[in-house]
Amino acid sequence: MPKLSKRTVDAIRPDPNGREVFVWDTGDGALKGFGVRMMPSGIASYLVQYRTKEGGTRRLAIGKVGVLTPDEARTLAGEKLKEVAKGGDPSAERHRVRREALTIAGLADLYLAEGPAAKPNKKASSWATDRSNIERHMKALLGRKLAASLTHDDVVRFQRDVAAGKSKADIKTKKRGRAIVDGGPGTAARSLAVLGAMLEWAAHPDRKLIPANPARGVKLLKGGKRERFLSEAELAGLAEALAEMEAERRLSPSAATAIRLLLLSGCRKSEILSLRWEWVDIERGLLRLPDSKTGAKVVPLAAAAVKLLAELPRRGAYVLPAAKGAAHYTGLQKDWERVRARAGLAGTRIHDLRHSFASFAVADGNSLYLIGKVLGHKQARTTEIYAHLADDPIRAVADRTAARIAAAMSPAAERDQANVVPLRSGRP
Repeated sequence: MPKLSKRTVDAIRPDPNGREVFVWDTGDGALKGFGVRMMPSGIASYLVQYRTKEGGTRRLAIGKVGVLTPDEARTLAGEKLKEVAKGGDPSAERHRVRREALTIAGLADLYLAEGPAAKPNKKASSWATDRSNIERHMKALLGRKLAASLTHDDVVRFQRDVAAGKSKADIKTKKRGRAIVDGGPGTAARSLAVLGAMLEWAAHPDRKLIPANPARGVKLLKGGKRERFLSEAELAGLAEALAEMEAERRLSPSAATAIRLLLLSGCRKSEILSLRWEWVDIERGLLRLPDSKTGAKVVPLAAAAVKLLAELPRRGAYVLPAAKGAAHYTGLQKDWERVRARAGLAGTRIHDLRHSFASFAVADGNSLYLIGKVLGHKQARTTEIYAHLADDPIRAVADRTAARIAAAMSPAAERDQANVVPLRSGRP
């Protein structure tokens, strides 16, 4: 490779296997250690590589290709190498200055930009949730604070302030959209979890953006239990509301079907709304989901759910198509709010339909292990939120047994009056 010039730099292409590409300055008049690094994304930067007095090797980015010419970058690289010759370490100095000036807001932006590469198994939906917590709580309360100076007490105070509602806001999101940012212990705990993960990433030995993670050891607040289970009477009222609103043409077929499928399958909202016909196995009564919150999974369907799916018209790739275009239906939240108002279920969330499926499964005496399998839980502790419901059928058995025993122990006249058959003594 000849000396780096605009022509040679413009000829550099990303590696098809996703690796970084390094091209070094060679030939007559070349500067040793000066080169170009191209990322898999196609972004290229000039850099200089040198050895420190301790014997280690460092690389220092000079500037982006296209912003600097090769000659300008070579001149800057030569200046940095002169610093090295005098015993300096320009890369370490740059990192020191960067650390000292880095705010929590700046660190958050860096984490959102570079964090996904360090955590390849973390889903995009989880990163979207993290971004929401970062933008609406973390930046609001800690954004201007220097990251390197953040203390354990600052982290404790952050969680307390979010719980107290100090980051509450009414944010305009789209042309007609709004986001109501609330506080509370649950929101505070989730925000602290995101902050802790970000600080741990920043404190990693490969980055050393902060000296240590000050969130370690801070206990998460416990949010109030939000499980809501519909009773049989409430389910009947919900079914009636759906039928009435469909008859009045105040509810789209996709909305009504989505709610029914959520109740009959125990699936998550995203799993039903994005359901494609190619994932539906009517013959075997299964949904084969290639991806979900817990990864790929197979969902066994009840006969009622299979019947509902079998009777649906197929209009495109999605089970629940949008009114227009080829996308899937997305307006369930607004439709649900109207349905629950008609059914008298104020405050009930869409996710409570999944809770209700599980509560009926527990009431029928099924094990938490099997219920977890149906719901697609990877960890047993996730299903344990329904453990207390198992007391209901057990309590019913205890009540019936105790009632007979109590009747057997009462005077004969009272037994006759109660029309209760006494227990046998067990003797011949």
